Amino acid sequence: MGGYPAVTLQQVREKAREVREKIAQGIDPIAERKAARSALMASRATEITFEEAAKQYIAAKSPEWKNAKHAQQWGNTLETYAFPKIGKLQVRDIDTPHVLEVLEPIWTVKTETASRVRGRIEAVLDWATVRKYRDGQNPARWKGYLDSMLPEPTKVAKNGNHAALPFAEASAFMKHLRKMDGTGARALEFTILTAARSGEVRGATWDEIDLEARVWTIPAGRMKMGKEHEVPLTEDAVALLKALPRFEDNNLVFPASRGGELSDMTLAAVIKRMHESETKAGRKGYIDPKQADKNGDPKVATPHGFRSTFRDWAAEQTDHPREVAEMALAHSIESKVEAHYRRGNLLQKRRALMEDWASFCHPKK
Repeated sequence: MGGYPAVTLQQVREKAREVREKIAQGIDPIAERKAARSALMASRATEITFEEAAKQYIAAKSPEWKNAKHAQQWGNTLETYAFPKIGKLQVRDIDTPHVLEVLEPIWTVKTETASRVRGRIEAVLDWATVRKYRDGQNPARWKGYLDSMLPEPTKVAKNGNHAALPFAEASAFMKHLRKMDGTGARALEFTILTAARSGEVRGATWDEIDLEARVWTIPAGRMKMGKEHEVPLTEDAVALLKALPRFEDNNLVFPASRGGELSDMTLAAVIKRMHESETKAGRKGYIDPKQADKNGDPKVATPHGFRSTFRDWAAEQTDHPREVAEMALAHSIESKVEAHYRRGNLLQKRRALMEDWASFCHPKK
């Protein structure tokens, strides 16, 4: 019952009386105490925060994902948007208000990212339910639940699209860009010339590039669609690559100053600096006139937006077939029948398209 003086004689007498009453009722006090201790231990065994659950989920599922970057992206989005709000909460306590606290601030301004965050929260909570860390319905599910509280992503996606520069301004932009110094500027220039995704460019290595054949072969593991992609290199792209320094201890084409990959923010920062220099000079800068931020101001163009710039130019200013432009962007073929019979990669036709694009961006006159 405890030792003196922490437990007084009066307390001992009271406890003894309670024990005798339980015995008289057919209750074994020792068994009852053991059951309570067992219940406490069982309860503690099911305690896990959302952040801990997310890390365990990623560790469990990452072997089936196509590349390590996917796991990194999972962790980064949750760390940025979810962990500050619900990371320290026990998964069993997370409910609708907590999920909405994460999603509502970004749902209409970063729709694509917000939709991914929602799906990832849902997956982590599903995992936690199966592991018996929580029970009940998943508060992050979309159909029949959050779809009644948040607008359909496709209805607000225009607010979350990557801001794109009108193609009529591409030449002036590229002329300005070529005056910018730094690896980030050259990576952005190469991104625009190849119409590639910035992540594909930032991760490019010299062994992927054949300067003699003028082809950049991106392995399947680095492609969004999980298929190897050959990019024809224009004269301008080859000249850019030949002018770059190479480092014996680093195989990246566009390495960061500390040796790793450039961040996507590095390329965006180049555009931001260019835009600010234009606006300071009294010009409108490099904006997407079709998109506005939450203050109603036009959005500044983004690195990824130049893929839309390229696609609009190809559709409105050239006679190149649609499928050639789509393949240049490494988009999947929507028609399953067409995808089944298409065996080639239209490399030569894409080369002609990309040379026309380079000439449009950098007139040789």
